[in-house]
Amino acid sequence: MRAVDVIIKKRDGNELSVSDIEWFIKEYLSGGISDYQVSALLMAVFLNGFSSGETAALTKSMIASGRSLDLSYISAKKVDKHSTGGVGDKISLILAPLVASCGVTVPMISGRGLGHTGGTLDKLQSIEGYKIYLNDDEIRSNLKNCGFVMLGQSDDIVPADKKIYALRDVTGTVESIPLITASILSKKIAEGADSLVMDIKCGSGAFMKDLESAKNLALSIRDTGRKLGIEVASVITKMDEPLGRSVGNFIEVKEVADILKNGYADYLLSDEMEIVFKLSEKMLLLGGVANNEDEARKMALSSLNDGKAYEYFLKNIESQGGNIKSIEYPLKYRYTGDIKASKEGYIKTLDAYKIGVASVVIGCGRNRVEDSIDNQAGIGIFRKVGDRTNKGDTILEIYCNDAESIEEAVKYCENAIEICDKPVVKSKSVLMEIL
Repeated sequence: MRAVDVIIKKRDGNELSVSDIEWFIKEYLSGGISDYQVSALLMAVFLNGFSSGETAALTKSMIASGRSLDLSYISAKKVDKHSTGGVGDKISLILAPLVASCGVTVPMISGRGLGHTGGTLDKLQSIEGYKIYLNDDEIRSNLKNCGFVMLGQSDDIVPADKKIYALRDVTGTVESIPLITASILSKKIAEGADSLVMDIKCGSGAFMKDLESAKNLALSIRDTGRKLGIEVASVITKMDEPLGRSVGNFIEVKEVADILKNGYADYLLSDEMEIVFKLSEKMLLLGGVANNEDEARKMALSSLNDGKAYEYFLKNIESQGGNIKSIEYPLKYRYTGDIKASKEGYIKTLDAYKIGVASVVIGCGRNRVEDSIDNQAGIGIFRKVGDRTNKGDTILEIYCNDAESIEEAVKYCENAIEICDKPVVKSKSVLMEIL
């Protein structure tokens, strides 16, 4: 078999066999196939698609490229959550301790931010001392002590995915639904999850710009998951404005701590908490600790309001080497930029994409994998879509340590805001559920 034969087969719109896919992945990892040949196949898949059988075969081959975590010592169901990426998306940091405190085991392998979207790992590493790479004994200890673990993808877990994703990012094939499906499910199955709840973002700040694309991705992940023995529930959520009241890394950790410590009270948090509660319902049901959504929501609310979720949050930080006291440290920044309302009215638009780009400009994210992160940079959000504002009110505030970047970031933020004269009816954050 030759790599070029597999490429031509898919280029011409034909279905690849299981053996075609298995051979191609093995040869690539062993060095027998070049990056440019893999890139050619990725583009052929992007243009011609994969059947559900091809997607399942790719997922299995990627899992087989490395080792899988053995979590058989945990008799309870293991449930994970995955987001397709957004701006101000700190949902995992709230959700994992919340659900774990209700009795569900959560093994979570997360990713870094790239482009305009933030990454859970970058947020976690803004906590002083927090370790995202643990050995098997440490993983076991964390799951036993606090019910969840938050990890980076180590070199021996689905190495094929790490190599292929790096190529997808530079070959214009990131948005391919079969490739997204295989990337997500291979990691989740390899980490030992029995069930998965997907938060599929849709809108200006998401990779899936429209509801139809988001729905197609949800169906692909569900159907492929069924073929491979993992149960998947998907929630499609709106990503047209940043979630919550902050964008960045440490600034988002501080917001999470505030939510978990003080409970659900601040109206500014309503968009992200709507999503948190919906995802927690799905995870508690799949984890077998709740009989229906009403019961699951009551459990989540109780854990949030009585401080149990916050206790689990702190316990996890400590068990993964982090300094609990550090989350109370103030942000360290040298420069600020205020974006004020140009007129009286109602906030019609806070464009998530433009604000996400602004956050990258000031160092919150990276355009390239090797770029460094400024954990202390961030953007504060003082008005949300639908809020009334007076002329001169602060809508966004930029915090950074690079004087040269602030002017560009301010321009992006100014262009992200639209104010209108009439009241704005804000739509729900949860758009659709697919089971």
